[in-house]
Amino acid sequence: MSNFEEMQKLSKENMDIAMETLGSMSKGFQAIAAEVADYQKKSFEDGSAAVEKLVASKSLDKAFEAQADYFKTSYEGFVGEMTKIGEMVTDLSKDAYKPYEGVLGKMAK
Repeated sequence: MSNFEEMQKLSKENMDIAMETLGSMSKGFQAIAAEVADYQKKSFEDGSAAVEKLVASKSLDKAFEAQADYFKTSYEGFVGEMTKIGEMVTDLSKDAYKPYEGVLGKMAK
């Protein structure tokens, strides 16, 4: 009977760990999705402003300058955003792993 109780306890602990991991992953994915949505909105607004500036250009030189400025800021924004999302994914991975640290520590003993 003792083995059955131990198996039941182990099963409950594993389920609790899995639920904790799923909760942290869900929060992490929601944060990433919100960040991507904000970036898309900002990118669209910046693109619209660049088109307006391009159309309002009085000369070809000003149009090329406006286009070059937009490409530069767009690229820098993209790199910055991907770096931020990469850090968020790293944090998500760390948070998802935390519940297993105790279990793996017990197994190592």
